[in-house]
Amino acid sequence: MAEHEEEKGFVIKDRRRFAEGAEPEEESKGPQTESERPEAEPQSAGPETASREEERGPLPEVSMATFVFSLSSSALVHLGEIPEPETNQTRVDLGIAKQIIDTLGMLQEKTKGNLDPDEETLLRSVLYDLRMRYVQKSGK
Repeated sequence: MAEHEEEKGFVIKDRRRFAEGAEPEEESKGPQTESERPEAEPQSAGPETASREEERGPLPEVSMATFVFSLSSSALVHLGEIPEPETNQTRVDLGIAKQIIDTLGMLQEKTKGNLDPDEETLLRSVLYDLRMRYVQKSGK
């Protein structure tokens, strides 16, 4: 019986080098063999990352409600209803807002009959609210 060769997948490694606050360096010229390529160094969380995590506090438990609220918050940002968290600026991008609203609609269809009553009510009301805001913003 022939030996079974272990099926290997592929690995994508980002070999661009970044300096703090700089653009990626231009890739080196010419092909490199796998043995000539430098291995990526593992990145450790620095003190700045640790202090941001302490300020933020523990993340909420992942549940259907937190997932729906996360998506709806993103939709509200793109509808210009709330400012972007990082820049504190409001902007309207109806295409992305529609994509998120459609994603919530797809989630509603795919989970039909599998949600508890509170989750179903939450998803339905969030979708209704976002769709009304979208229609209002788009002028349709």
